[in-house]
Amino acid sequence: MSGARVLCALEDIEDGEAKGFSLADGRDIFVVREGEAAYGYLNSCPHQGTPLDWTPDKFISDDTGQILCATHGALFEIADGACISGPCMGDRLSPVPLRVEADGSVMLRDGD
Repeated sequence: MSGARVLCALEDIEDGEAKGFSLADGRDIFVVREGEAAYGYLNSCPHQGTPLDWTPDKFISDDTGQILCATHGALFEIADGACISGPCMGDRLSPVPLRVEADGSVMLRDGD
């Protein structure tokens, strides 16, 4: 696939967990695995723009299994980034376009 690059193998992320990445263009993103699917978002809470994780790669709430902003406790749906609880209710995380290849590579589409 042209205009794409490998971030990691899907198996590098435990099912129901996430992993952060710093891109060459200065963006910090994270990828959440749900079974054989991967969802990517900018690592920036829509409430105040702070990173969601205080501890590296700790993006998922142990209590709910949803994406958690460690700063103010906002919770987000994994599949669409919608805020369902906290100070940014009704807002969303900014998606990052990903694709999981047949070989299990998680690809970041550049230029989107």
